[in-house]
Amino acid sequence: MKKSLFVILIAIMLLAASGAALAADYKIGVVTGTVSQGEDEYRGAENVAAKYGDMIVHSIYPDNFMQEQETTIAQIVQLASDRDVKVIVVSQAVPGTVAAIRQVRDMRPDVKFILGAPHEDVDLVEAVADLSLETDQYARGRTIPRLAHQMGAKKFLHYSFPRHMSMQLLAERRDIMREEADALGLEFLEVTAPDPMGDSGLPGTQQFILEDLPRQVAEHGKDIAIFATNCGMMEPLIIGALNTGAIFAEQCCPSPTHGYPAALGLAITDDISGDMNAILKAIDAAVVERGGAGRFATWAVSFNMMTVEAGVEIARAYVEDGLDLADMDAVAAIFADTAGVDVAVSRNSDDGNFYMFTIDSVIFGETEF
Repeated sequence: MKKSLFVILIAIMLLAASGAALAADYKIGVVTGTVSQGEDEYRGAENVAAKYGDMIVHSIYPDNFMQEQETTIAQIVQLASDRDVKVIVVSQAVPGTVAAIRQVRDMRPDVKFILGAPHEDVDLVEAVADLSLETDQYARGRTIPRLAHQMGAKKFLHYSFPRHMSMQLLAERRDIMREEADALGLEFLEVTAPDPMGDSGLPGTQQFILEDLPRQVAEHGKDIAIFATNCGMMEPLIIGALNTGAIFAEQCCPSPTHGYPAALGLAITDDISGDMNAILKAIDAAVVERGGAGRFATWAVSFNMMTVEAGVEIARAYVEDGLDLADMDAVAAIFADTAGVDVAVSRNSDDGNFYMFTIDSVIFGETEF
């Protein structure tokens, strides 16, 4: 009896010690958009909050972030005013983030910033952020047209608008896409869509896509691959491609959950929520049923969701284990472990911590899940 009691007491002590180890004496700030502007990042923030509880302080920037940059700045500065916040993860890092970091540096130079999918010029971001995580837009300029060509495309259509084409990475990716399309023998087409931040808002942009895409397919044929630079365009693009037979190789922010569930009318129920392989299987079945086998693809995980979830794990490794954020391989290993997939990573410049990732694509109707 005494021996059994002793074992029980030891077990209780071990559990208490384990709980103490999990109870952090610091916080990590997480800043995302709303569900309407960036659902994957928002869900990523929910996931880390569920995992780590009060360690995570989640703040949301406004939907109209271009016109309300002061609000974004104020929210980030407010997070940093909490002395327990050691790292702030921002994804997507919309305009105003660089200015916010500069303000925080004046009051708390010890706070580290990890940015996911930065919107501002790379040089500006790289100069102020401690770590940036972005899809390799330069590489994607080649991989997306190549994937579209593999899927049977003869033409490549690029939807965007002036605000996005003023962003360095997006403009350079567009130029690389054109160059790669030419090399593959694909005719490269550009269409200017209404800016979701404009007078007609996101509904106006989505309505334009739904109306314009059938016109483009009628003129250029079904073997046209369609791509757009804005998250809000993904659902109408997928709907349009399903209805017209066009090719949809990849989203602006590649992810199984980006556009596909809504376009296909799939409910992400509790039993598959967060299970990317289960979600991929559900999308695959729906795409095949709609006759889209071999015409639709994406990445195996949500990159933007991973910038939040891996960003928090990287932050923890920095605070608790002294991770060197300049160690690209170590950072990439945490990202890959969190995502559960292999990643390829490159550094934007020799002296900076702006890391760019690519992940292999899956083609619905052709990939085994």
